[in-house]
Amino acid sequence: MKPLRQKLVDTLTLRGYSARTIESYVKTVELLAKAYWRSPEKITNEEITAFLLRGLRESRWSASTLNVKVSGLRFFYHHVLGRSLKEVESAMPRTKRPKSLPRVYSREELELLFTKGCRNQKERVFLMLVYGGGLRLGEACRLKVSDIESKRMRIRVNQGKRKKDRYTLLSERVVGALREYRHCYRPQEYLFGSAQDPLQPWTEAAGQRVFRRALERAGLPNRGGIHSLRHSFATHLLEDGVEITVIRQLLGHASLAATNIYLHVTDSRLQTMRSPLDSFTSASSATTAGH
Repeated sequence: MKPLRQKLVDTLTLRGYSARTIESYVKTVELLAKAYWRSPEKITNEEITAFLLRGLRESRWSASTLNVKVSGLRFFYHHVLGRSLKEVESAMPRTKRPKSLPRVYSREELELLFTKGCRNQKERVFLMLVYGGGLRLGEACRLKVSDIESKRMRIRVNQGKRKKDRYTLLSERVVGALREYRHCYRPQEYLFGSAQDPLQPWTEAAGQRVFRRALERAGLPNRGGIHSLRHSFATHLLEDGVEITVIRQLLGHASLAATNIYLHVTDSRLQTMRSPLDSFTSASSATTAGH
């Protein structure tokens, strides 16, 4: 598989795919090859379909996990092995993802997370930046010291999803915590350097682990991993009256459709709303009752 593996990596690299996507696609093709103990070019379309079905039924892949694997296999068989697009789409169908609203934390819960859940200033600053800037996990792990623009109160997010740079919010509270953090930890290029090699950023697994353990110490439920902090950021901005188009820019969404999911009615907004029935006058209500 080595020549094919390298060809897949080279093709993805030339097309501008991220290192994370390349790793994911390579692992998917390797998983398929191990399932049949054959080189992937000798695996039939019917066998690929069966492999995906087993993943759903036996390994209990989620819809999003399945679709990521389908994307990797489609790319490999179409762009690397040259099978027709119609052929690979038929053998490797995507599944519909169930639509669910984002699960978020209240402001009180987040205060507990930052004060009770974090063991040290490094963990606290990391989680506060994820929430306070609405960052994706990978974006937070790869932040550089130079990305924090304290004078302009903004964070530069370099080459986020879809290879686009953007700016997002820098909290005043984080600025103070950052000063203490820098004094204690002396970060070099990356704001959160690896313990093994300070010149390398934290891995995403390390960032997710910090979040999970902070939840446990704070006695809070896990509502979908660290990405729930990004959901909370967007939802709280919406509650504060920030325009949805501004939130879209801060999050780095390609289309407004992705941001519109935050237009769901949150508990706090629901509590301040009145049913239109309550606006009826008592006289008109009494008349209706008389009939």
